[in-house]
Amino acid sequence: MIELLITILQESWLVLNESAGYCLFGIFMAGLLRAFMPDDFVLKHLGKNNITSVIKASLIGVPMPICSCGVMPVAMGLRKQGAGKGPTAAFLISTPESGVDSIAVTWALLDPLMTVVRPLAAFITATVAGIIVNFVPEHKQNGAVPEPACACCCEAEGAHDGEHTRACNHSHSLLERMRSGLAFAFGGLLADMGPSLLFGILIAGMISALVPPGFIEQNLGGGIRPMLVMLLVGIPLYVCATASTPIVAALALKGLSPGAALVFLLAGPATNAATILLVAKILGKRIAAVYVAVIASVALLLGMAVNTLYSMASLSITGWISAEHHEGGGFFPAAFSVILLVLILRAKFPAILKKRI
Repeated sequence: MIELLITILQESWLVLNESAGYCLFGIFMAGLLRAFMPDDFVLKHLGKNNITSVIKASLIGVPMPICSCGVMPVAMGLRKQGAGKGPTAAFLISTPESGVDSIAVTWALLDPLMTVVRPLAAFITATVAGIIVNFVPEHKQNGAVPEPACACCCEAEGAHDGEHTRACNHSHSLLERMRSGLAFAFGGLLADMGPSLLFGILIAGMISALVPPGFIEQNLGGGIRPMLVMLLVGIPLYVCATASTPIVAALALKGLSPGAALVFLLAGPATNAATILLVAKILGKRIAAVYVAVIASVALLLGMAVNTLYSMASLSITGWISAEHHEGGGFFPAAFSVILLVLILRAKFPAILKKRI
């Protein structure tokens, strides 16, 4: 039992070494994105129920570094501020399915082709869902419309979940915006996604240690069956885009096809019990049902298309990730891993570290 535990920890450490540097880079880029995107940029482009607004919402959501849990209050706020139902649904899908941080980790743990396919698939899924939602009668909401507030002021003063302490009626210097954006990325964002990422890495280590090579091929075969299994697992499960990546990487080494991997990467972050309940609350039960059905259908279609793409590119469907690619080691990967762990601890438990200091 002790030997098995040691093996799991060793495998998890290798996965962490492989991904930590890219994860730090992605979080840094998320901070810059937050710093230089105007506070009311999203709202200005999501106010109408038309195809253009849906496409804008999907494009805006793809690089946004917000996880499945964090996107819910953002989407609710946008909806109350006048965002259309189709754009709101599109934003709810593309944002948790992708992000600059998860794209960086995808490059580290999967392969270059999936790094391109993943955000593109998130955009397609969100756009199709948003367009269809536009044609579904919505649940009418009554309530006051809150005024937009300055995000950087609120973050600097520690306000969360719409509890803004003061209005922003002044401009910010370049240095102030960068400091605010990086404080958000290595503070609130890392506190939200860090534990999930480490949990995903631990699950990846368990899969690497416990699941024998070829297990998925021998028990699920190829084709659509493993995609359906990944869909059934992913829909109710809460897992952020970054945390889902090491899980998929470990499964891929055991024979999971790129199409089935993509299905999990799309369905897992975009659908969970909390998100479905939120969609039902702000858009109506009918739209919530359409929301889940469209994500499931498009994910399966894209999964089959990705398997075909890999075959056309003469890439192996069952061995599309090389085991040698995950033999992480050396000084710098270990150093990045330690830095990431310290930053997650600092973001999650700042009071404890202050007392230590």
